[in-house]
Amino acid sequence: MSRETVALLAAVPKDLRDALGRDYTLVERGDPAAAGARIAVTSGMAGADAAAMAALPSLRLIASMGVGLDRIDLAAARQQGVAVSHTPDEMTEDVADFAIGLVYAAARRIAEADRFVRAGRWSRERMAPGMSLHGKALGVVSLGRIGAAIARRAAGIGLDVAWTGPRPKPEAPWPWLPDATALAARSDVLVLACPGGEETRHLVDAAVLAALGPRGLLVNIARGSVVDEAALLAALEGGGIAGAGLDVFATEPALDARFLALENAVLAPHYASITEETRGAIVARLLRDIAAFRAGEPFFDATR
Repeated sequence: MSRETVALLAAVPKDLRDALGRDYTLVERGDPAAAGARIAVTSGMAGADAAAMAALPSLRLIASMGVGLDRIDLAAARQQGVAVSHTPDEMTEDVADFAIGLVYAAARRIAEADRFVRAGRWSRERMAPGMSLHGKALGVVSLGRIGAAIARRAAGIGLDVAWTGPRPKPEAPWPWLPDATALAARSDVLVLACPGGEETRHLVDAAVLAALGPRGLLVNIARGSVVDEAALLAALEGGGIAGAGLDVFATEPALDARFLALENAVLAPHYASITEETRGAIVARLLRDIAAFRAGEPFFDATR
């Protein structure tokens, strides 16, 4: 019996490639054999646009590793009769942990301190003071799964939490503010946990950064597109804000080289969800969804 073909629309990590390869024949995007594939695998960052779907006329399922759907054309998927699965629950806790890690790293200058010691500067210099987090205010932009997990952690370590999003959530135990500028003005630390896409493009602009102010910190584990990077670089270089912890960038992995020179920016390679535990959960979820699709059993379909 021949094995079903799965088209790979993105670079696939070895753990997932190996797991898929045990049961399926894998073909790369552009391979003539991909045209007959009913199933394609992508990532939240690579996505799948209408052209990619049109090139796969037999396509009926896109399985995406990641939370974000902003780079998958859901309208085109519906039109072509393609289901879309993703992994919205598997990485919540680890991403929230990483966000809090970036808060501490930026406030207490942890990455800078590591560089300071490794460069042999400790014996002849003293680092400038960091910022205490005790009693400070933290704002979360978007109270979805990840945003709520960040808020719970922040409240648990004694931070004064508030949030913003499209509409209030009466069940949330933290105050809601109507927009990012108002939230930034209230916050010492502003954490971005919102979806990407046109609706949130440059949501954090020069006005939001000015409201955050020269003692404020920005942490982004959402999408690089959410931040106006020109405004952010100007604020970091000119003292408009105190610092930032950044896991995502507008043009990653080829980020603006000016970030590399900034001592007040903690930089990470889109790494917030990368733990052994989360990787295992993502692989297992994708395999389950693909198996459910093939068996005609229910699974979460983002197009519905």
